[in-house]
Amino acid sequence: MLMGVALLGVACSKSDDKPDPGNGGATGPDNTGTYPIRGIITTDQHWTKDKTYRLRGYVYVTNGATITIDPGTKIVSNRDSAGVLVIYRTAKIQAAGSAAEPIVFTSNETDKKAGDLGGVIIVGQAKGNTNHSVIEGGVDPAFSVFGGTNDADNSGTLKYVRIEYAGKAVNPGDEVNGLSLYGVGSATTLDYIQVVRGLDDAFEFFGGTVNAKHLIAYNCADDDYDMDDGYRGNIQFAISIKDPAFTDDKNNSGDLSNNFEVDNVNPSNSLVYGKTPITFPVLSNFTAIGPNNATGTKADYGYGMRWRRGCKFILANSIVMGGQKAGLDVENDSTGNYYAAGTSKFYNSFLHSVNNPYQVPASSMPANYTTLDPTILKNLTEGANGSKLYANAADIMLTAPFNNAAPNLKPATGSPALTTAAKFDLTSLNVAFFDKVTYIGALDATNDWTAQWTVWGK
Repeated sequence: MLMGVALLGVACSKSDDKPDPGNGGATGPDNTGTYPIRGIITTDQHWTKDKTYRLRGYVYVTNGATITIDPGTKIVSNRDSAGVLVIYRTAKIQAAGSAAEPIVFTSNETDKKAGDLGGVIIVGQAKGNTNHSVIEGGVDPAFSVFGGTNDADNSGTLKYVRIEYAGKAVNPGDEVNGLSLYGVGSATTLDYIQVVRGLDDAFEFFGGTVNAKHLIAYNCADDDYDMDDGYRGNIQFAISIKDPAFTDDKNNSGDLSNNFEVDNVNPSNSLVYGKTPITFPVLSNFTAIGPNNATGTKADYGYGMRWRRGCKFILANSIVMGGQKAGLDVENDSTGNYYAAGTSKFYNSFLHSVNNPYQVPASSMPANYTTLDPTILKNLTEGANGSKLYANAADIMLTAPFNNAAPNLKPATGSPALTTAAKFDLTSLNVAFFDKVTYIGALDATNDWTAQWTVWGK
């Protein structure tokens, strides 16, 4: 079944979203001028910027093959098949663009909409806690197992890459995200990646140990940074911006749209919250912008941060502002215990929220739980953790954080983001991965790493 090489140049059909290993390896553009890619890729491929490649349905790269994508290359998808590129275990993607010539995955439609592209899925062999037994989003069962025992696994490189109009809903809660990372190992490089106008999550980390820098989630409908299944990586310099009028209400499930949603496991069963390895991201220099109760804000916007179901976390030197229902939300007793013990921290950071800056939902805790409540959460956060609550978002003095069409997250002159020193004195932050910058948030006043390769206003 895996003998095929994928696959340029045949006209599309109603079965384009099915694996087709016998596609023959034809070359040349189709009648749209694009080079269709479909089926199962088992040998190395090289995609160049002089061609536009069109994903047709699910495309699986496997059998140790490497896809090399040149700077400036465009990979598109049409709505009728919502192409999904799956880099499966042992395979690699080498997609290293540049600021001047980013690699772009996007819609091939004239009236571009979220969901025209399925998304990009990278599947590695690092450890997870088997919370999810298979990959979400309707992938073929032959390519649905993920993870392994090699935390230093290498799935390749994504650098200066944009993923636009992604998201594929197969069933409620069973979806493809902008960039889905399943058991991806620490030798993989993720740097300068923007996910734009996604129908589901922007970035989701299912287990694994992959690290990342310079990530942007812009106007995606569901969670921007979703982590579970025992994810244990480091991330620095990241942005989350929400469109007040765009949320994940497609299945009427009551699911909320958040800047962060982090779990150890998904089931609402406290007996399994301790599955190991435990989700424990270490994050620094994020700027997360919620809807801030702007005119037209959808009712199913949720939290700036939602930490729950047994996860641990460090979020340091960051700005989380404009949250709708709550700012810092800690749910379930094991998650609360980690925060109360100082294992988890919202550290040396700034918080603003429209409602409930500190929330510990009683409905998520046992009846006799007393370790953490909103008052204790506030005292820990503003005490030992050294973070600050702002009643007014304007006092943080970012240039134009709520101008959704043209956001500017640089701190203005005199901003506390510039005058408050970043701290990397926690053991988990005092490692070589983290650049020891002096400012709070994703950007300083002069060095704009978002310039040139990003897009706004979509």
